[in-house]
Amino acid sequence: MLIDRAANVLGALSLIIADQTADAVAEAAGRSESAAAALSALLHFLDRPTIDLLRQVLGLTSSGTVRLVDRLEESGYVSREPGADARSTSVVLTEAGRAAAARVSAARAEVLQRSLAVLSDAERIALEELTSKVLVGMMRGPGATRWMCRLCDIGVCRGAQGGCPVGNAARQRYSA
Repeated sequence: MLIDRAANVLGALSLIIADQTADAVAEAAGRSESAAAALSALLHFLDRPTIDLLRQVLGLTSSGTVRLVDRLEESGYVSREPGADARSTSVVLTEAGRAAAARVSAARAEVLQRSLAVLSDAERIALEELTSKVLVGMMRGPGATRWMCRLCDIGVCRGAQGGCPVGNAARQRYSA
């Protein structure tokens, strides 16, 4: 299958932003990209998740998630606490984990702001509209591995006019 120039350029842009973001957040966390994503998700939208929910967000296996939480706990970034029922365990950020997660968010924001610095305000608005549309088109159903917003600062979209395009589309799609 042949692709057009727009798709090819989007692919290159996606790759360089993903590479730079992965490097920046892993360095900020002092751990892997998965660890950085876990810290970010715990800071921004996961409140005392089970290992299984964290696994779903990150797209890891159960054993991989347990090992990741072990490493985060060894670093002093998370603690395990009793879950909602006797069989589950919740993962909770420590103060050191909050600081690491804030560094991860700042590193991600710096990469993204730098990538858009060449655009005017009008171009940024147009890009936001177009990328929102593409994100909604890429949305997968419930239970999909690796959440697309796993590194997002959810408060940014919640505070913006119109909110999160993916969240809005999901509510519309799955509430019917």
